[in-house]
Amino acid sequence: MKTVDLRSDTVTQPTPAMREAMLAAPLGDDVFGDDPSVIALQQRIAALTGKDAALFMPTGTQSNLCALMAHCERGDEYLVGQNAHTYRYEGGGAAVLGSIQPQPLVQDAKGQMSLADIAAAIKPDDSHFARTRLLALENTWNGQRMTMDYLQQASSLARQHGLAVHLDGARVMNAAVDQAAVYGSDVFSELRTICDLFDSVSVCFSKGLGAPVGSALCGSKALIQKAHRARKMLGGGMRQSGVLAAAALHALDHHVHRLSQDHMLAKRLADGLRGLPGLTVRSAQTNIVFVDVAEGLGLALLEYLKKANVLATGLLGLRFVTHLDVDEAGIDHAIACVKDFLESANRPVSANAGSGGPY
Repeated sequence: MKTVDLRSDTVTQPTPAMREAMLAAPLGDDVFGDDPSVIALQQRIAALTGKDAALFMPTGTQSNLCALMAHCERGDEYLVGQNAHTYRYEGGGAAVLGSIQPQPLVQDAKGQMSLADIAAAIKPDDSHFARTRLLALENTWNGQRMTMDYLQQASSLARQHGLAVHLDGARVMNAAVDQAAVYGSDVFSELRTICDLFDSVSVCFSKGLGAPVGSALCGSKALIQKAHRARKMLGGGMRQSGVLAAAALHALDHHVHRLSQDHMLAKRLADGLRGLPGLTVRSAQTNIVFVDVAEGLGLALLEYLKKANVLATGLLGLRFVTHLDVDEAGIDHAIACVKDFLESANRPVSANAGSGGPY
């Protein structure tokens, strides 16, 4: 059995067709602004998100940071969820490199900050306080699609107080695909509907879309000009980066609608694990499944799965992420391995048995 890598959708390998597109890409020097493949990608993703301009970045972390630095000055503040990626998992870049103060707020199980908490956190125009400039949201959140009602209410509240709104849309394509499935509409129309609520959007190509590298920041021309300067300071200016942009263009052409397959595989996994003793499945709407494991079994289960060529992440709570390099056979193998582990772990130990673990 080949390895079933469910650690993240970032582990995908470029498809043969994507590799061909990369080899055939016309190139220039993006630092001079003349790489035709990068230009084409930036124009394409800007149009898809309904923004005036876009900027290709090496990583989503850099894309989010450049957005924060473009929206905020030194001593400004942004409001963000306490478990949001831009706050918790991106090295504190806003504070360390941007001198921007994060104001983390409590999130519920859906990743939502309450509107009352957002309003209460906005500082008055007083020299004692950092200037609140920006609200940052995330969609999808732990595999869950943020509802349009919440996004509309939160963004409207922010604008009533003069704040800009940024979306960490690392998996916004997953959100658009799921939203289109719910409403029976066009995926790219739903993408535009989501992005219209935000002043800037960061879109990742190297997760579910399957490109090897890259994200794009989309926004107004003025914002992207500021972000371009920040990207240079952060070392993100790349030369013949059209090789990478071609992979992202191929992904936009061929890998967006197929995200629904990842969502179906995640549901297949969740359904297969639900009801097993010692497990509590928290199924996401899209391509991420969280599983709470009975105390003391999480690490042992991870090790058991690894020996069976199934990779996941977590300890007490495990995370499984589906993507284009996973198929039904791989999901069924993962389910079977979890069942085997639990049967072994719950099997009564005879008086003559040794003290080994549940393997």
